[in-house]
Amino acid sequence: MQDLVEHSIKVITREQAPSGAYPACSSFKVYGYAWLRDGAFVADGLLAHGVTDGPRAFHEWTARVIDERAERIDEVVAALAAGAEVDQARFLPTRYTLDGRDGTESWWDFQLDGYGTWLWTLERFLAAAGTDGTPFAPAVRRTVRYLAATWRLPCYDWWEEHAERVHVATLTAVEAGLRAALRTGLLDAAGAATAATAADAIAALVATEGRVDGRLRKWLGSDAVDGSLLAAVAPFAVVDAATAQRTVAAVERDLLDGGGVHRFRADVFYGGGRWPVLAALLGHAYLRLDRPADARRQLGWIAGTAAANGDLPEQVSDRLLAPEHLPQWQDRWGPVASPLLWSHGAFLSLAAQLGVTA
Repeated sequence: MQDLVEHSIKVITREQAPSGAYPACSSFKVYGYAWLRDGAFVADGLLAHGVTDGPRAFHEWTARVIDERAERIDEVVAALAAGAEVDQARFLPTRYTLDGRDGTESWWDFQLDGYGTWLWTLERFLAAAGTDGTPFAPAVRRTVRYLAATWRLPCYDWWEEHAERVHVATLTAVEAGLRAALRTGLLDAAGAATAATAADAIAALVATEGRVDGRLRKWLGSDAVDGSLLAAVAPFAVVDAATAQRTVAAVERDLLDGGGVHRFRADVFYGGGRWPVLAALLGHAYLRLDRPADARRQLGWIAGTAAANGDLPEQVSDRLLAPEHLPQWQDRWGPVASPLLWSHGAFLSLAAQLGVTA
């Protein structure tokens, strides 16, 4: 475990671009871009082990990316306030080139969870590193305005699917980010009121339409469960204990498989394998529910997915939900992505919570 912690730190540090961006997986055909969700969780995993230089560079890069799109954010916010429809191409992208440009390839781009996740991890970074947050204030304020204007809209989920739905995991990530922005103290009075109002409205919606049978649902109107919902339980911790327990129980029933966690039952991407990042989120959820032995088992399962050189994959293919779909993805994009920086960041975060350090 300690060796894998050390290797994970080295892999993430080695792969970070000079700009500060973290590529999802530089060796994978279409993952040489920087996703805010992935990068934010990667930076937070490093921070959990006292590493601050890489996370600082990432957060500075993200702030630059957002500040460079100030005019675009103003246009979107104004159009939505006026009741106009906004073309999806005008919303902020979910992934960027490593130097901060919009990607030129067609992609499933309108997602909001990454921006909420960035705010949540930035607040943790500023608190842990003792860093002056003033340089980040413009980007934080713009992100709050953008999220407050857009959170009600359907968009792609964590997995870049179902753009026609309002996804509960996205809502809870946005709520967590808005509340984190309030804690930074970087918002003026108007911005703080905007953040608080939006966060409270999201919480109210999730508490009513975002639940079924007392647990979180995949999207509004769905009875399905999704592994990404675990983040709402922990580390975001934006749902009450009863909802947390029932959501974890649903994940255990439908998605937990021999230690690893599937994304959702209908998953066909690379055959629908089990994801280390979701195993780590389940470990965090177990810790919130005072189940440390179960959390340690999740950490052990993640470590067991490492290749001989210590690299962690995006998913493992030994227990597939739809094995007949694996060949088509291999033909399209090659082997499963590895090393996935988010997998390493997720492992680092859970390892730190369980007292495992290099």
